[in-house]
Amino acid sequence: MQENADLDSFDRRLLALVRRDNLQPARLLAEKVGLSESAVSRRLRRLRDEGVIIADVAVVDPARLARALTMHVLVEMEREGTAVLDALIDKLTARPEVQAAWYVTGDTDLILYVVVPTMEAYEVFTREMLNDDARVRAFKTLISIREVLPFDPARRALAR
Repeated sequence: MQENADLDSFDRRLLALVRRDNLQPARLLAEKVGLSESAVSRRLRRLRDEGVIIADVAVVDPARLARALTMHVLVEMEREGTAVLDALIDKLTARPEVQAAWYVTGDTDLILYVVVPTMEAYEVFTREMLNDDARVRAFKTLISIREVLPFDPARRALAR
């Protein structure tokens, strides 16, 4: 298990700002948090080096791209040994349709966030990945009708 990062109030304010817009120049960030530009640059470099900031990415509006179907797939495993779980996760990770996945408690073992262009593509995915896999006891598909709260990486409050 990873240790929590030791963050002060300047780090937290910087993280809040770059979570909203990571293209802001260090000069502007420095003005907003009350540090020098070089101090902001050093802190951001440290936060990246320590793995607090793990990626600088663009959040793309899926509505502006080709139409796609979003599925939430609840997977119930036949057995849950570490090697069995890791093998299934490796198999799922290799598929671009799987945008995210969570190992959870309860009757469901894994929740997959799957995006496909058509129902036919989803059928191919389930046949290749879930139907005949001995590790999978059952799965249930929830099809998203519409997004009511868009993904926003800055929405989640930073832990204190």
